[in-house]
Amino acid sequence: MSNAERIIRLDTVRARTGLSRSTIYRKIAEGTFPAQLKISVHGAGWHESAVERWIANPAGYRADNDNPSSQGKAGHGKG
Repeated sequence: MSNAERIIRLDTVRARTGLSRSTIYRKIAEGTFPAQLKISVHGAGWHESAVERWIANPAGYRADNDNPSSQGKAGHGKG
């Protein structure tokens, strides 16, 4: 079994969350919903696990707690 993170598209995110497209993008801008990933020139998707964390606790979700680039990367800066 692969450890690869599953990527889901907007229609799946909308179906699972019950949110409209505009609400999803507004919440991303507010930092209260996981940001999408660019997966192709004209396509984007979300890490399924990040969306599941939002579903489990929408009121308590903060995108800064879900940023993989900030987890376990200490000492990787320049200088």
